[in-house]
Amino acid sequence: MFRKKNASHITFRELFKKGDLATKLSFILMGSANFANKQWLKGIIFIVSQVGFIAWFIRNGFHALLMLQTLGTQKQGLVYNEALGIEILQKGDNSMLLLLFGIASLLVCTLLIILYIINLKSARHLYELKQQGLKIPTTRDDLHSLVNERFHATLMTIPLIGVLFFTILPLLYMISIAFTNYDHKNLPPKNLFTWVGLKNFSNVITGDMASTFFPVLAWTLTWAVLATITCFFFGVILALLINAKGIRYKKLWRTIFVLTMAVPQFVSLLIMRNLLNGSGPINSLLLNWGWISSSIPFLTDPFFAKVSIIFVNMWIGIPATMLVTTGILQNLDQEQLEAAEIDGANKFQIFRSITFPQILFVMMPALIQQFIGNINNFNVIFLLTGGGPSNSNFYGAGSTDLLVTWLYNLTVNTMDYNLASVIGILIFILSAVFSLFAYTRTNSYKEG
Repeated sequence: MFRKKNASHITFRELFKKGDLATKLSFILMGSANFANKQWLKGIIFIVSQVGFIAWFIRNGFHALLMLQTLGTQKQGLVYNEALGIEILQKGDNSMLLLLFGIASLLVCTLLIILYIINLKSARHLYELKQQGLKIPTTRDDLHSLVNERFHATLMTIPLIGVLFFTILPLLYMISIAFTNYDHKNLPPKNLFTWVGLKNFSNVITGDMASTFFPVLAWTLTWAVLATITCFFFGVILALLINAKGIRYKKLWRTIFVLTMAVPQFVSLLIMRNLLNGSGPINSLLLNWGWISSSIPFLTDPFFAKVSIIFVNMWIGIPATMLVTTGILQNLDQEQLEAAEIDGANKFQIFRSITFPQILFVMMPALIQQFIGNINNFNVIFLLTGGGPSNSNFYGAGSTDLLVTWLYNLTVNTMDYNLASVIGILIFILSAVFSLFAYTRTNSYKEG
């Protein structure tokens, strides 16, 4: 009966009209209703937060929000000092810090608004308890609740604050940079950068950067598709071969292929880079055997480099698919397979109609995840080719650079942070849209 009465709360407007003086004061002084009902701890938290916020806002917050609009007006430079008779360096505004402090100020204001709403909800709850003639919880009751039925909220408080300031704040900061002209020409603190709206997005999609963005995007998608398909296809074939009837020492064969996973990926990639070098062991052996007359440009020719990357990735990715497929094969319904054999189905027909659909059913979510991972596969490209060979038609990117490695180059090498932020946002949009579209159409999702 108690839950039924509290199914719908009165509005804050009704609360202000019907509430007592302490309840109405809660709309101005946070915690007033709590103090009036001897909930001292809650009242102190609310009022201290409000007073602290007002003091901070007057001293720092207002200026931070004001400067967020312009990102600085005073430029650093040399100014003649009449007393000394020389030019001295005059400190200017730092647009980078102003942007960071401005976003942090917005988050603090948002937290205060949330706390203000919690204060009003607390006042409403106290009002409703009084109307129903129920007991008002004391501070002791509230503390007891925090370690019992609301213990989850107690545990989540500190992690949520950490996520807010160590995840959301940097994320908002990096997204904001996409709407500024923060590049190698406008590096703080010497120079200021300002808001430019959607100009950077226009530059990447239809402007000067489009001649680099779309070829790199095309190679990124091609690489992701081929890397995912090859590892899946050959991993399934390898698992079928090892698990086939009549094959001896199955555990030994699995162990041999799994050893490639035991070696750290960056070690394997660096070894492969040395093996495929123009003067590396592979080219040296082929030259000594007389099979080739000159070194094969595995990593220095755009086409050979892309093919080499795909083959090296197969070496790394196939064992993982083989292990997963092996687990699926060992859990197939043997009676169903035997019934198909009795009905006259050959091995290929059984694989096509029974085995492969079940493998695909189980692995489809993992394949989608693997595809997104390959779009952002920084290690393989960076450690194997470094994005090279260089391409004079591209800005800050090589022939094998993916969007994510191009983003790295724009940040570290060319210092075009605004363009790098745009690329990061576009990568996120591409990954999120594809993941949602593909996953909601898999049988795993529909039958889950």
